[in-house]
Amino acid sequence: MPLHIGIVACSAEGAALCYRTICAEGAALLGPHAHPEISMHTPSLASYVACLERGDMAGVGALMLGSAEKLARSGADFLICPDNTIHQAMAHVLPRSPLPWLHIAEVVAAEAVARGHRRLAITGTRWLVDSVVYPEKLVAQGLDYRRPDTAERDETSRIIMEELVYGIFKRDSIKTLQRVIERMKDKGCDAVILGCTELPLVINDENSLLPTLDSTRLLAQVALRRAVEGKQE
Repeated sequence: MPLHIGIVACSAEGAALCYRTICAEGAALLGPHAHPEISMHTPSLASYVACLERGDMAGVGALMLGSAEKLARSGADFLICPDNTIHQAMAHVLPRSPLPWLHIAEVVAAEAVARGHRRLAITGTRWLVDSVVYPEKLVAQGLDYRRPDTAERDETSRIIMEELVYGIFKRDSIKTLQRVIERMKDKGCDAVILGCTELPLVINDENSLLPTLDSTRLLAQVALRRAVEGKQE
């Protein structure tokens, strides 16, 4: 049997896309309609946001660990978190986690190297873009990066938190995100990290001036391969 995947979810739209990707792409590896066993848990998004707004990474970590412990009891073999922002709390999570994790930024950095990219634009919530979540993992792979300016970070974050997490997709907001990517191309970036798990719902290779690194689907695909290749006899 393939390994049991545990999803530590945060925002609904991104977690749902990750879950759907694992289920939909499982058939290519396991046969018609097949996919690994999956369990998902999330507390209220409001609980995460409250911690993020006061800079309480220990609090974020505690919420993640609460999900991890429930998923371990449900039989999960390893964990993923389809939310880039709360990866800031991994230092609080990993030493106490009951199960191993895949790290979303490590997955994206590895894919960037495999595709031959050299300088990446980081997009996402202001919490994520201001953090070291991606810079640490990119530099470790010999990659350069650029961040949008402060106004662009704030507007992107507003679009994510006021629209995308609720499944609201506005044409003007998509154009705003496209302009941010255009300016990152002007800064010499050769690809853009969609560093919010909702961004791939509105931005993709067809409407972006830069090739996209879809953190949501990339994490799902690596988790799927891990589950299949690490299957228990």
